[in-house]
Amino acid sequence: MKPIERHRDSTTRAAIATAVMVTAMLFACMSRSLAEEHGAVAEYMTAAYLDRYEAKKTSAILPTGQKLAFFDLGPRDGQPVVLIHGYTDSSRDWTPLTPQLLSMFRLIVVDLRGHGASSKPECCYTRFDFAYDIKLLLDDLRIERADIVGHSLGSLVAQAFAQLWPDATRHLILISSTGTNFGTADGSPAWLQPLAQLRDPIDPNSTFMREWWHESMRINPEHFVSRQRRDAAAIPAAIWRAIADQSIVGVDLAFMLPRIRAPTLLIWGEKDLLATADGRAALSSGIAGSQTRIFSSLGHDLFWENPQAVGAVMREFLLGKSAVTTPR
Repeated sequence: MKPIERHRDSTTRAAIATAVMVTAMLFACMSRSLAEEHGAVAEYMTAAYLDRYEAKKTSAILPTGQKLAFFDLGPRDGQPVVLIHGYTDSSRDWTPLTPQLLSMFRLIVVDLRGHGASSKPECCYTRFDFAYDIKLLLDDLRIERADIVGHSLGSLVAQAFAQLWPDATRHLILISSTGTNFGTADGSPAWLQPLAQLRDPIDPNSTFMREWWHESMRINPEHFVSRQRRDAAAIPAAIWRAIADQSIVGVDLAFMLPRIRAPTLLIWGEKDLLATADGRAALSSGIAGSQTRIFSSLGHDLFWENPQAVGAVMREFLLGKSAVTTPR
């Protein structure tokens, strides 16, 4: 009986140890999920990680003579997905989201002209200029057709790309977008008014820059936000104003929306203060057959707040696995 008892004791101890280990793993996963749900996306996004990530950035000289900086990430035979950032941002802003897509897609993550490591010419900064740069880049990479994803200003650029080159657009995802504009017909909204007094050189640690990046400072680690402020401070003040004047304030987006033929997903955070209800309605009604996903607890920069949830919705749509029609 003794050997059998020892075997039972050993088996029991092993079972208890296994249960403890599984419980610990489940607790860790639950804790991580809760942290991620509340925007703690930066456990892996250390300064060293950002350094390694940014070392992968490359650039192309376009036929126009402009340099466009970008990342080319993921499998080269993967479905190409272009990620287009927002106003005064850069390709770095997609860093929290790219791990959600890297294994399945080839990601072309651009610095728009005037931003990041791309050229900063005096002219021009309409959404069509931005979109043409991206088309020339895709031609250079021999990518004939891609999924186009844009956030905020980048979503206006994505709209323009899909309107001008419908055959080159497989799917379209517009995040924190609008069908009207982010300004007003009779002048700049309050959040753009300080640009009139902006002068070079811009101090990345000034009160203005800290207020400009307050939402990122609330969500992201300082070593991430400090790089955002540094890059934005490198944009000449005249270009800050040119982009706002030519692409944000008083533009008419509605008349070209019916030209979009690609399957389109519209993603918003319910707490977004920049994309108005009228702008959302105009966009939804202006793009035939568009699908909508609304995250009730998130705001304008929702893929910083919850990249896992936003990435999952994007993957499902791009892979055609499910229709996304029910707001959350």
